[in-house]
Amino acid sequence: CTNGRYRSWPEAQPNLQRTRTTSCDSRRTNGDVLRHLASRAGECVASNQGKLKQVCAYDRAGLGFSRRAMQNETTGMEKVWQQSTSGRMVDDLHRLVKAAEIATPFILVGSELGALNGLFYSHVRDVQVSDLVLIDPIPEDIFEDESWQQYWSAHLVPSLQAMQLSAAAGASRLLLILGLLRPPLDGDAVPEDVLQRQKYLLSNPAHQSGAVDEHFFLNESLAQVRELSKFKPLSTQISLSVITGDCFDEHLPTHLNQVFAERQSRALARIYPQASRIHIPGADRCVVYKKPSSVSKHLLELVSKRQTKQLRQ
Repeated sequence: CTNGRYRSWPEAQPNLQRTRTTSCDSRRTNGDVLRHLASRAGECVASNQGKLKQVCAYDRAGLGFSRRAMQNETTGMEKVWQQSTSGRMVDDLHRLVKAAEIATPFILVGSELGALNGLFYSHVRDVQVSDLVLIDPIPEDIFEDESWQQYWSAHLVPSLQAMQLSAAAGASRLLLILGLLRPPLDGDAVPEDVLQRQKYLLSNPAHQSGAVDEHFFLNESLAQVRELSKFKPLSTQISLSVITGDCFDEHLPTHLNQVFAERQSRALARIYPQASRIHIPGADRCVVYKKPSSVSKHLLELVSKRQTKQLRQ
């Protein structure tokens, strides 16, 4: 993308939105933040980041503003990484970062699957990342728990497939008009443009298909990152922060949230003991929508530390 617009790619068109804010610093690299969040989620955070020079949000291929890859399109990576897995998404992201000429090193922020991709990117492109911020990262061994695997395969993925069929048949649009279907993120704390964007995406079968594939292949993505971390540890030069709330998802049963929290804590302690842990009270995985100022506060602190370090040098 260029200046927040689409740039054509032979394989896919992930979208990288660039937002310029006020109070810009005179040096390009001092306040560059790349958010591996949905672009609309990123806007909630960006509105609280007035001191940052440049903030970019990335939509993975098939989601948000980005279209899915056509069957006859190729980048030569098909034999390396399965489509809709972390390896493929990180390859897309790297090509976008180069095309958009984003100054490096930057602060990379990712939530859930975006956090997984952020880890992957930081392991293989460590010189491009100064700080890595993970929001509710998915534990690498989460599918070893039978109750979680049952929830994912028997409930979540089928429900996403049903939403895809509903969107393709036009039923989702009708249900939204009648008020019988509400966006997942709802309430007074959610901006109106985010609500409208969710309604559009709920009615878009291509977007729903992308969501189905990402969730279906999540175990493969976790395996990719797990193997990568064994052979190429995260650089000690990268500052790592992990943001979590009181639970993963307030709509999930208590025992599933407990499983997620326990495995997440053990995985971080075992693989990334250097991570700085940040707890946001009253938050879950939707913290970027519901408490964007809390996320922005930490990002601004990271930028301030970078600026101070550069001045000393």
